Amino acid sequence: MIGLVLGVMVLIIVMSVMNGFDREMQTRVLGMVPHGTISQPEGMSDWPMLLDTLAASPDVVAATPYIESQGLLSVDNVTRGVMIYGIDPERHDKVSIVGEHFVAGQLNDLTPGRFGIVLGDILARILGVGIGDSVTLMVPEVSVSIAGLAPRFKRFEVVGLFSVGAEMDSGLAYINMRDAAKLLRMGDKVDGVRIRVANLFDAREITWNLAVNLPGRYMVSDWTRTQGNLYKAIQMEKRMIGLLLVMIVAVAAFNIVSSLVMLVQDKQGDIAILRTMGASPRQIMGIFIVQGSMIGVIGVVIGTILGVLGALSIDKLIGFIESVFGIQVIDGSVYFIDYFPSELQWMDVAWITGVSLILSLLATLYPAFRASRLSPAEALRYE
Repeated sequence: MIGLVLGVMVLIIVMSVMNGFDREMQTRVLGMVPHGTISQPEGMSDWPMLLDTLAASPDVVAATPYIESQGLLSVDNVTRGVMIYGIDPERHDKVSIVGEHFVAGQLNDLTPGRFGIVLGDILARILGVGIGDSVTLMVPEVSVSIAGLAPRFKRFEVVGLFSVGAEMDSGLAYINMRDAAKLLRMGDKVDGVRIRVANLFDAREITWNLAVNLPGRYMVSDWTRTQGNLYKAIQMEKRMIGLLLVMIVAVAAFNIVSSLVMLVQDKQGDIAILRTMGASPRQIMGIFIVQGSMIGVIGVVIGTILGVLGALSIDKLIGFIESVFGIQVIDGSVYFIDYFPSELQWMDVAWITGVSLILSLLATLYPAFRASRLSPAEALRYE
């Protein structure tokens, strides 16, 4: 019974944690990265027309132009490589969740001509800056002058800080699209258009179909190319861990087999007396099936209750362990989140409970059948 309790409890908790990672992958990481992009290598000047075309598609929730570049942020003697996005603050808020996770300032503070910049909070701590401080942004472009070639850089004022609890907090920065165009000398061009689709898992097909129906030649990309491997890895781990933990339940069910077989061996005399008093093989078999089933039902029910409670409070438990032992279970600089997610899905609880009960019932059949086949004369020979 204890084996079943532990098996069912651990299976529910681990599946809930994997569901939590799946949820965070979709809401946080995929809420920050583009669902799909349509771009041109030499820059896109007809992007207003493209936005109107995309707005007419029922599969597109929102679209916004963007300018993308790598750069170096420098403050005093601290330098950090970052990904720079030039955005339209009003439109970008409709395709990204970053506006919901500001800890200081807001996205609309990126007004053109101000040369403001929004940083992730981890990046800001690394650079040692806050709201109102200045940082120097250097981009991989050069300016030609009489003195020769010089890297292109510009001083920016920190106007906002965001924290989504993911890896982006340490390597992402936003500036106004017009300021980015001036810095990169792109004029009225942008790198491309970012879209948000209604169905996340249809992003690849939707983006491709939109680009095919547009006049001209475009490059397309979607989240499955940038984050798809990570998402597939989470799905595979969820299935494999679920399979391994089902085996734990199977081992617990096998313990029912072994304990009932030993019980049958120990109760041979009692079984023989019942048979001589008129008990049928079916009644003897029913006795052991009921006994084994009660072990299974009680173990599964207790395990389910403990598993549900554990899944609902796993974040508090991990936080307690971290505070007591001074350790960090999940490092935000290594993983895409820095906390322990959990999402209890009752469908998972239902199939875990159902499979465990079925395995427990099947485990009673062989010992019960063996007891029903016991010969009274053979069992009482040495009594």
